[in-house]
Amino acid sequence: MKTDIATMYRGAWAFIFACPLLFLIPVAVEFAQHIVEWRAGMYDGVAGAKAAEGDALRLQFGFAKTLALLLPGYWFTRYILFGFDAKRASRIEWPAIGLWLVLFAIQAVQQWWGLFGPPMTGLAGLSGKPAQWAGYALMAGSTILAIYLTAWFTAWPAGHAAVGPLRSIAIMAGYFWRSFALLIVGFLPLMLVHYGLTFAAIFAPAVFDWPLLVLDALVVGMLALTMAGSGAVAARHAAAARGIDLGEPAPATGARAAPA
Repeated sequence: MKTDIATMYRGAWAFIFACPLLFLIPVAVEFAQHIVEWRAGMYDGVAGAKAAEGDALRLQFGFAKTLALLLPGYWFTRYILFGFDAKRASRIEWPAIGLWLVLFAIQAVQQWWGLFGPPMTGLAGLSGKPAQWAGYALMAGSTILAIYLTAWFTAWPAGHAAVGPLRSIAIMAGYFWRSFALLIVGFLPLMLVHYGLTFAAIFAPAVFDWPLLVLDALVVGMLALTMAGSGAVAARHAAAARGIDLGEPAPATGARAAPA
């Protein structure tokens, strides 16, 4: 476990310097959202934050940010699986990129529905306490399913089409709690820092707003890597225990280098 955590965070730092343009994708979108929030008065105090919370443009940039958080995942997952080989990981290869685009589309629809779609409990005709508990159940169920599908979401960016949803469940069986712990370690610390910097910008004097928001954008860029990295190291461990190397073989044709 300690080795996988170290790989996740050490790999994220190494990736930042090896492929800075890829790291900056979510950073730039997060910073753009901060500009929109600042113009809406979000950092003028509690009243401003409440007023800007439902700003339509802010929500649109929020959706763009959720997509931007997913983008480095293709390259960073490969970076973890290919032993920190930046040159190999940064290639846009077929069928790996096509497989990953399918996963990206699935996640994009989920993110859009979560932000703009009607609640599933409402579509089921539930309201009040039943809707609340059903919402908790849906959240727990989606989290459990996501962990069992981790091998699928890790294998496809490397071009392993044979590892689909059912095989992913078979690979991850017996490694749920270990994978869950890695997910928490890859997500929670930086998410707490992210929220802390946001609240600090709301309550701090205006002169500190932009330094805090720039730092927050960089933290979000790091978070995009550790989120992808937690799944990659969890799936790699579970697959290796079953004699499966998710990093081999990688497709060698139809490749071109991405900017790094």
